[in-house]
Amino acid sequence: MRNKEHVQFLFTALNLLFFVSVSMAQIQNTNVLNEPPDISKNFSDYRNTYYLADELTSFNPETGKGTIKYLRYNLATRQAFNNMLSKLTPAPANEFPTTEYAASPELPFSIEFISDRTIRIKAASGPQLRKQENSLMLINGVAPNNRQAWKYFKVDGGHKYTSSKGSVVITEKPWHVYLYDTNGKLLTSTLHSEDVANTYTPVTPFSFVRRADDYSRSMDAVLSMSPEEKIFGCGESFTQLNKRGQKVILWTDDANGVQNETMYKPIPFYMSSRGYGVFMHHSTPITVDFGKYFNAANSMMIGDDEADLFFFIGEPKDILDEYTNLTGKAEMPPLWSFGFWMSRITYFSEKEGREVAKNLRKHKIPSDVIHFDTGWFDVDWRNNYEFSKNRFDNPETMISDMKKEGFSICLWQLPYFTPKNTLFNEIIEKDLAVRDKKGNIPYEDATLDFTNPETIKWYQNKIASLLKLGVGVIKVDFGEAGPASGIYHNGKTGFYEHNLYPLRYNKAVAEITKEVTGNTIIWARSTWAGSQRYPLHWGGDAATTNTAMASTLRGGLSLGLSGFSFWSHDVGGFTTKSPENVYRRWMPFGMLTSHVRSHGEPPTEPWEYSPQFLKDFRNADNLRYQLMPYIYAQAKHSSENGLPMLRALFIEFPNDPGAWLIDNQYLFGSNILVAPLFENVTERSVYLPEGKWIDYQTHKVYKKGWHTIEVGEIPIIMLVKDGTILPHIKLAQSTKDMDWSHLELKVYAADATEVSCNLYLPNDEQLYKLSATKKDQTFELKNNPVSTKTKFKINYIK
Repeated sequence: MRNKEHVQFLFTALNLLFFVSVSMAQIQNTNVLNEPPDISKNFSDYRNTYYLADELTSFNPETGKGTIKYLRYNLATRQAFNNMLSKLTPAPANEFPTTEYAASPELPFSIEFISDRTIRIKAASGPQLRKQENSLMLINGVAPNNRQAWKYFKVDGGHKYTSSKGSVVITEKPWHVYLYDTNGKLLTSTLHSEDVANTYTPVTPFSFVRRADDYSRSMDAVLSMSPEEKIFGCGESFTQLNKRGQKVILWTDDANGVQNETMYKPIPFYMSSRGYGVFMHHSTPITVDFGKYFNAANSMMIGDDEADLFFFIGEPKDILDEYTNLTGKAEMPPLWSFGFWMSRITYFSEKEGREVAKNLRKHKIPSDVIHFDTGWFDVDWRNNYEFSKNRFDNPETMISDMKKEGFSICLWQLPYFTPKNTLFNEIIEKDLAVRDKKGNIPYEDATLDFTNPETIKWYQNKIASLLKLGVGVIKVDFGEAGPASGIYHNGKTGFYEHNLYPLRYNKAVAEITKEVTGNTIIWARSTWAGSQRYPLHWGGDAATTNTAMASTLRGGLSLGLSGFSFWSHDVGGFTTKSPENVYRRWMPFGMLTSHVRSHGEPPTEPWEYSPQFLKDFRNADNLRYQLMPYIYAQAKHSSENGLPMLRALFIEFPNDPGAWLIDNQYLFGSNILVAPLFENVTERSVYLPEGKWIDYQTHKVYKKGWHTIEVGEIPIIMLVKDGTILPHIKLAQSTKDMDWSHLELKVYAADATEVSCNLYLPNDEQLYKLSATKKDQTFELKNNPVSTKTKFKINYIK
């Protein structure tokens, strides 16, 4: 009896110890609400089972379909000279009955050909039995098929496909996929265990993991990395521009600033300096280790139970064009959106809004948009789509009056509804919110469920009523907190829907805006792959500091390298009053971005600062408005080619090694190089790519290389590429009043005798090219394709 009692006691004690240890582990590993989940932890868990891709056991070259055998491993420890390492070791099957399950499963693999530059590789960790559906991330829901662009060859030990842009080789044992350019240079390849057998560092190759806690599976798609390879993209990332050596978590998050590693706009896409790009066609959490753990391995740890990867071959422009052909290019925003947006958090009344409009015109600050942020409702932040009757006498008349004065109106809103919101009960009763496993709502707020067609219909009716009043654009704020634990109307969990939430949100507003106004434009903070179709997006809540301004630029460059043509940010920063010296230097950086808005804690209006600041602000704003023909044409060209307006140097100069190292300068379009001042100085070091560059303000000429350049009257360095025509327009206080019938063509030529530019006119669909040739001491226009619409005056800048 005592033995039984002793055994029972031990059993109870061990159970208690187990539950305490599990509880402690859960406490230690618990994330706070919407903290980005690092999926990589699942790939180093001793409880899990690992399956390493080993050999191609079948393959049909015509269909591109086959199977891969995966070998089973467990993590085990090994101690040597007081040092402990985790290592994958072969493992036997642990299922019962033993006759029913494969120890080394053979699972689906396929290759598809999208274009002559783009291929698609898919590998599954198990049978894919779910109903196939169109992808929200792809422009037509499905990827195109261009198999005829690739020729097949049987090669020793495998298979080879070639196009005019590159080749792919698939070897059978060991299994590899190799990607080459047209010159036969290896761009990257999948990693097999044999590839990392020559290092003591335990490196996991291409594989998948089966979790012990719920038997779910996730893929680890591992690629090789070259010694000098650099990685860019992954969305609006504020860390170092080159992602080599970083671990990046792709999960939409309210970053609460621009100086940390979380992102409002993560995008599962990146490009390599090696000459290829990768789109991870997934919405689950993704963690990518770009050589941080082991510098020769790029490990894409994907929450999904399959790896669906698109590879693009070419230079940066080619890659961006191909990626946006697949996921969509930005529609061209209306002309007025390229004007200056005046805002603060917040204007509370019609009186305040009219006063701001009056002061903008009084102080001759060219502007086109006035934004009402969180305070146009009865209760600040309590979004119910209704103007406060106490503070807005007649919103429709106000909007109409402002439109006559050249102002469009932007209104703030968000997709979360507090219990005190007058719409809360209706949303719950009509089942328009995301639910949890019990059928309740997971948060105290009701979060609109954009997988529900009835929710979209209800929501778009609310937005349409505002647009029909004359509102020009809706601020699509937040959207980063789609419940991760939610059960959505389409039957999926937040594991799959959280990252898609901002894409669905952006889409809903953009589509109803176009339906009512004819313009596809929003002002959004959160995104996922495909959101670039719905311009435009801004950079979130920056601090009012020098370091925040520098981080903002890196975020904009990174987003531009992820397929987004249009992007803006809060000029001067968002949090607290912006110091005048910071605001003064930030201002021209904002003016030389695709779109520009001053927004943040008051004061943001330039007349609330010193008279000198007001003058400086006006000068920078005047510069933008006079450059509007250049900005408008560059916007059109960018939208057609998937290029960013705010452009990393290496996009235009891929063969310049120095251009790949710069993250504190940018190209504004293709012809203007901009170097903002991130400290209160009057000069800074600037790197110039190939060719000659002419200072816009001083007209000094510089050659390729590093230079210390002094600023002009406007506190920014701005240089024009030799051989450029910059079209200018006569200054107007709004784009509505611009005279496009007479333009000045300023010619910037040091050595160039042939100069050119693009031109895009309002209410026209065509992008025109103007060319001029040097004759004697001036330049003469070779053609005028818009002679019935526009006359030109040439001004040779010497």
